[in-house]
Amino acid sequence: MIETDFMTQALAEARAAKARGEVPVGAVLVEAASGAVLARAGNRVEELSDPTAHAEVLVIREATVARGDVRLPQCDLYVTLEPCALCATAIAYARLRKLVFGAYDPKGGGVDHGPRIFDQPTIHHAPEVIGGVMETECAAILKGFFAQRR
Repeated sequence: MIETDFMTQALAEARAAKARGEVPVGAVLVEAASGAVLARAGNRVEELSDPTAHAEVLVIREATVARGDVRLPQCDLYVTLEPCALCATAIAYARLRKLVFGAYDPKGGGVDHGPRIFDQPTIHHAPEVIGGVMETECAAILKGFFAQRR
């Protein structure tokens, strides 16, 4: 599969999150060698009353439990929005191989914006990062969600 295929799956998770009243962010965690999807999720912050229930954290949790290992060095994460500092740190701790994200987040992002977690000298691991994949589609779902709430 190609990057847009996995991002399309992440967008489906974002749409499901939106339908639940969550900020529409979706993520898919993939085994790099086989292309097998290990976990998929959308935000569940409101549903679970958990400020850490971001899509990225949920897929990392699911995949580490399934694998029985806290490290996922041969895995890639596809997410519709630039991860925040919390999620970027979780990505580093999980030792993910690659991060692919859609929309950039100048206000809350922690990768290309804000604290730029992977650029910090104290970070233990920095994945390969590719931003802007299907950016227009990923940004549109977020803009539409917030426009409806205003």
